[in-house]
Amino acid sequence: MDKMKRYIDAYIPTETCNFRCHYCYITQQRKFNNKLAKFDYTPEFIAKALSQKRLGGPCLINLCAGGETLLIEELIPIVEALLKEGHYIMIVTNGSLSVRFDQIIKMPKELLKRLSFKFSFHYLELKRLKKLEEFFNNIRKIKNAGASFTVEITPNDELIPYIDEIKQVSMKNLGALPHITIARNDVTKNIAVLSKYDYEEYKKIWSTFDSDLFKFKSEIFYKKRKEFCYAGDWSLYLNLATGDVRQCYYGLNIGNIYKNIDEPIETLAVGNTCTSPHCYNGHAFLTLGCIPEMKTPTYAVVRNRKCADGTEWLNETMKSFISTKLVESNVEYYKQEKQKVNLQNKKLRVARKINALSKKIKNKK
Repeated sequence: MDKMKRYIDAYIPTETCNFRCHYCYITQQRKFNNKLAKFDYTPEFIAKALSQKRLGGPCLINLCAGGETLLIEELIPIVEALLKEGHYIMIVTNGSLSVRFDQIIKMPKELLKRLSFKFSFHYLELKRLKKLEEFFNNIRKIKNAGASFTVEITPNDELIPYIDEIKQVSMKNLGALPHITIARNDVTKNIAVLSKYDYEEYKKIWSTFDSDLFKFKSEIFYKKRKEFCYAGDWSLYLNLATGDVRQCYYGLNIGNIYKNIDEPIETLAVGNTCTSPHCYNGHAFLTLGCIPEMKTPTYAVVRNRKCADGTEWLNETMKSFISTKLVESNVEYYKQEKQKVNLQNKKLRVARKINALSKKIKNKK
């Protein structure tokens, strides 16, 4: 059985979409630019830069664009190259682009076993665009091909009158209810929940879906993490187009994965210096074990569902892999190592603040 060496959260800088969801994080920050990501590196080069030898073993690589991930046709051969390298891939998508799924299911069955899709269930947009049937057909398509999937809803206030309707549609087409995530207001300092309801009422409304994803996210949302975190070493935040690597969303830039690809990857754990208000995507980072002493469900638990016909959303290969924890393939630091990492983080932050201030003063002259 494969065990996960690292979790790579790979961002694809496409900030356009065929949907226009009001709760979208790109919409909130007015980032839509109608441009697709451009890859200057071949799929073979990207796979070599992310080789098992270089990363230390098989990794879970999550592919997500600012807009719709599968708008980029060039992504398909990259996915295939990474699967051939032995990695496990998850693709975030709105599930509406049938042509992409038709391309993907032509891949060898052995590769599809290690591929999963995170279908974002944008119910009102799917209805508006008359793509609801196409959405479920694409889910059935990849399931029949042997790949895994998960379905989740971003719970927004406008959707509340449709909850019963969504449940009926989901049971009819999926044999299970969708998972529920949490809608974020990314323009707020504390990354607040995007809702007019207070947090307790919000949780009460959406807990009727009995989603393990929502249960866990509800527990950790708004809670500042102060434990020693291995993000930046056991996990990385990667810009797949440029190769730039950060420790995490709020972390430091720690290198570029496309430079010196025959050399080891530069890493630096966040440690106890996290600057994020809370770990809003801890359903991935924390369940996979970036804070190893923290007791959490496995990532498989918050992604899987059992259907009415007895089948599951995750196939056995993917389920087994994302049931592992990163500590099983990595060694925890000694106390002195942790102190050294924390000091290094603090020094780098101070140095970069001074550098930024110097540039600002120079530009004013």
